[in-house]
Amino acid sequence: MSEEKASRQRRIRSARAAIRHGRVAPVKGSRSVLGFIGAALAVVLVATMSIAGIAFWDISRSANAGVALANDQKIPDIGAIEGGVNFLLVGSDSREGTDPGVFDADPGSTLNDVNILLHISADHTNATVVSIPRDLVVHYPNCPDGGGGWTGPINGSLNEGGLPCVVLTVEELTGLSIPFAAMIQFNGVIQMANAVGGVEVCVAEPIEDEYTQTFLDAGMHTLSGLEALQFLRTRHGVGDGSDLGRISNQQVFLSSLVRKLKSAQTLTNPVALFGLAKAAISNMTLSNSLNSLDTMVSIAMALKDIPLENIVFVQYPGATGGEGVYAGKVQPIQAEADALFAAILADQPVGLSGTTGRGSVADPDAAAKAAADAAAAAKAAAKAAKKASATPTPSTSGKATATPTPSVTAAEVAVLPENVSGQTAGQYTCSAGRTLDQQ
Repeated sequence: MSEEKASRQRRIRSARAAIRHGRVAPVKGSRSVLGFIGAALAVVLVATMSIAGIAFWDISRSANAGVALANDQKIPDIGAIEGGVNFLLVGSDSREGTDPGVFDADPGSTLNDVNILLHISADHTNATVVSIPRDLVVHYPNCPDGGGGWTGPINGSLNEGGLPCVVLTVEELTGLSIPFAAMIQFNGVIQMANAVGGVEVCVAEPIEDEYTQTFLDAGMHTLSGLEALQFLRTRHGVGDGSDLGRISNQQVFLSSLVRKLKSAQTLTNPVALFGLAKAAISNMTLSNSLNSLDTMVSIAMALKDIPLENIVFVQYPGATGGEGVYAGKVQPIQAEADALFAAILADQPVGLSGTTGRGSVADPDAAAKAAADAAAAAKAAAKAAKKASATPTPSTSGKATATPTPSVTAAEVAVLPENVSGQTAGQYTCSAGRTLDQQ
């Protein structure tokens, strides 16, 4: 064994021993906006050089093979990514890696039941997160590995031609170029929810769903592991039992997740972030353009300063209907969809004028929770500022840094029609539960 290799292994063992000495909780193993998750943690990992070396080595070793996209984009250096970002997160219904007997039978095909598109504006002042219903009837383009060229529910595009086919389908649907994509399966959702330390959600009425084994009383719940996956999968137990209701229920989870990730407590805990980084990159299939820590850092630096009220979750405009083989599927509401994506293509922030959706309601304690969170954030910021003033600031010469940008004005916002539902990350909402008696 060469002296260089032996030295590297000694450094790795030393770093691991230090982490064990700090009593890092083992990851027990969400869909979600995993672009937010991987990105937010990476910023602090880079700044926290005490663990960055071991993190990079261990995470890179855990990474899955990348997937080539037609519009792959390479980020050369660590720093805030220049311009806008379009990123697609795909949630697969694959049971691979899960415990036998925990879930219903494998469907025999691999479907993309969750499709979440993230757009970050070029000036990094706002972000729009679009959830596309799994039953939305779309045209499949010709996919790289064959298949496509026909019309059907969008959740068949993964089975038709893998992640690249899903990306091409969403690109044709939206008119956007999507250079970054990631796919996560059931087991990855479980691992990610544990890595983030659980997500607190509000349930307005009891959720009862025998299909996903989701049973939650009214009140506040911190969901991790399997419970988080069940919550994100439930359809019968929320709203009107539809997939459209499920999306707004998922946005209750996602908005809470973003608030947690952007809180000072999370962003200043390097041990928690290391576990989160490893869970993210080892439990997702990433496009080649995203399959590096540098790229996640670059996207993070574009996201971390966006105010919560400027992160908008939107449901793709659609309504249940159709005829023949597409009866009961979701049909696009074209005028509203055109308005949404015209705003995104023009890099305008979007505003909502409708409801939060069928599966959620306003949190009656929103004001008190917002005040408590603001007070906690102010306290954490003051503590961080005091610590920073007592610590020499390392030189950043030659490195790109994110520059805070002012919030957009109301006149610049493209307000969407009332029948387009969604919420901001700054809104506090509760799941609209549905009991067995109501099904």
